[in-house]
Amino acid sequence: MITGMLRREFLAAVPAGLALQQFARAQAPIRVSVNEVIVPVTVTDDKGRFVSNLDAKDFHLFDEGKEQKLDFFSRDRNQPVVVGFLLDMSNAMKIHWSKYQDAATELILNLLPGDPKFSGYLITFGNEKPELQVDTTTDSEKMVDKLRKLKPAGGAAFFDSIYMACENRKLVKGEPFEPRRVLVVIGDGHDTASKKTLNEVLELAQRNLITIYGMSTVAFGFSSEGEDSLRRLAEETGGRVEYPLNNLYKDVSGYLSKPSDEGNYAYTVGTGGYAAEIATGIFHAVQDITGEVTTQYILRYVPDVEDTKDKVFRRLKVTVDLQNVKIRHRLGYYPRHA
Repeated sequence: MITGMLRREFLAAVPAGLALQQFARAQAPIRVSVNEVIVPVTVTDDKGRFVSNLDAKDFHLFDEGKEQKLDFFSRDRNQPVVVGFLLDMSNAMKIHWSKYQDAATELILNLLPGDPKFSGYLITFGNEKPELQVDTTTDSEKMVDKLRKLKPAGGAAFFDSIYMACENRKLVKGEPFEPRRVLVVIGDGHDTASKKTLNEVLELAQRNLITIYGMSTVAFGFSSEGEDSLRRLAEETGGRVEYPLNNLYKDVSGYLSKPSDEGNYAYTVGTGGYAAEIATGIFHAVQDITGEVTTQYILRYVPDVEDTKDKVFRRLKVTVDLQNVKIRHRLGYYPRHA
């Protein structure tokens, strides 16, 4: 099983003074304009490393092409967040279930470190419908205990699980500003049983200011019919998808010319090398998702634009005064009204 090292490193990285400062802020009333927009932003360099030392003056945020004045900026590592863990429990998960069970456990322990500012909930989508396994809580052990008892079976209602995450669970006071909202999906994005459509749940996620991350279970260079759906949900809400099992052989020469009874694998199924490669790939995916959720910049502003009807989707663009970086943020938002 993957160790709890990331959790210990995360807690050790928070200076005592910063923790006290954020605790005081957490106790103060959250004052948010009804029209205020929140934009979590991730900045990485050309090697994929997080750039975490930028200030508000380094950012430029454009709403429908017009630059906006920021009313709030934060780069604190210990930002309040509520995380929904959406776990595919369909038959497609059976082959590597124990590894993804470990990955989900590690994600839960790292993103819910026992601090009251961090809360989460667990939704599974299998057996033809989503189920709220654990409602919103700060107690990670409740989810870990539930996770140990789960077994994959049936079809997948992926889109309906996103709807449930937005509409049918206990909210935390202050969402989506403090804490902000994040979904982490472990699955391949396929959907065989939902009543809701991709476009419906994408709009709902955008209206709820949710950022979606994915840990894809697609493996060994194959593809899934739901892969594009998962990628679109992530990219258009400001997140991304990790593919821990799709690059296992990228440094192995000639594996396609080594057929075996188990399939075209350079690392033979059932051996230590095969298991180690899978564990390493999943561990790095956990690191990347945890790192991104905890190192985002948070920008908030009240739009200085002409008032629009509720149905109009407004496009956003964020730039920084730095060369050779990649910026990730939600593509836009639906205006909120009193």
